[in-house]
Amino acid sequence: MADTIEELVGMRRATDEAHVRVMELRERLGPPATEPWSEAQTTTYETAWRAWRDLERDLQEAITQYAKNEGLDHNDIEQAVRNA
Repeated sequence: MADTIEELVGMRRATDEAHVRVMELRERLGPPATEPWSEAQTTTYETAWRAWRDLERDLQEAITQYAKNEGLDHNDIEQAVRNA
């Protein structure tokens, strides 16, 4: 978990970078229904997607815990982290 806003911002940046990776793969590979992906492409995409999902989950848990510990609103902390 994070003890400071700066740590939350770092987590947000890592999550955003992972999301960019997923979007780049989606753009490069195209929809799997149009042209089936190879096993390697599927594995690469699913690994990237899981990493992004896990980072986002961990970030949300950290924001929730930070807000609770500080007596602040979750949405306010999330917005502050996004705006940093």
